[in-house]
Amino acid sequence: MKNTATIALKELKSYLASPMAYIVTGIFMILTGFFFSISSSTYYETSIKGFLEPGNLLLLLLVSVLTMRLLAEERKMGTLELLITAPVRDSEVILGKFLGSLGILTIMLILTLYYPLLLIGYGDPDIGPIFTGYLGIFLLGSASLAVGIFASSLTSNQIVAAVVSGGILFALWFIGYTATFLPEAAGEFIGYLSLSYYYPDFMRGVIDTRGIIYYLSITALFLFLAVRSLENSRWS
Repeated sequence: MKNTATIALKELKSYLASPMAYIVTGIFMILTGFFFSISSSTYYETSIKGFLEPGNLLLLLLVSVLTMRLLAEERKMGTLELLITAPVRDSEVILGKFLGSLGILTIMLILTLYYPLLLIGYGDPDIGPIFTGYLGIFLLGSASLAVGIFASSLTSNQIVAAVVSGGILFALWFIGYTATFLPEAAGEFIGYLSLSYYYPDFMRGVIDTRGIIYYLSITALFLFLAVRSLENSRWS
């Protein structure tokens, strides 16, 4: 755990020392703030749906940019070889980088607490859907970060890593929409595999344990794949 914490802290400091995290956070805040301010649900329902509904797709896009450098840059700069030959496990490297990027995601979401605070100040919103909405977007962001780290482990080109990550994420998101064109049993199964299947429940204030398990499973799966990819780099 000490190695993991050291790597996580290093990555978090690296994010805070570079303009990328500030640019991504700024874009996220500006766009979500715009959609929140023009959404009718903000005024008539006193809810944060105006933030949560566009926030999911924005998160998928921006996370790909946020994670593209994590391993791709180290591979390009030649520091990955030093890292994987150091007395540290591959799993510690991946988990440390994941936790570092999760720290940035957490900061981004904390900054958006301004939206529910506005609603509380000027109205009487239902706190339940606000809490579950944040839980849902955090779990979605966590799964997206894991996909991004896996994509970054495959290449030394950051642009390629971002494209691969975005492609996987948007495929997992929109695969649920193809379920309507399939036989009922197959469509239902495909729907369960989609990132978009459980997210609306969180926005409505429903905590479905299947949704929590699904997002945690996607996170664990792609972190495992990233570890295996790093192991292959060790022996190639």
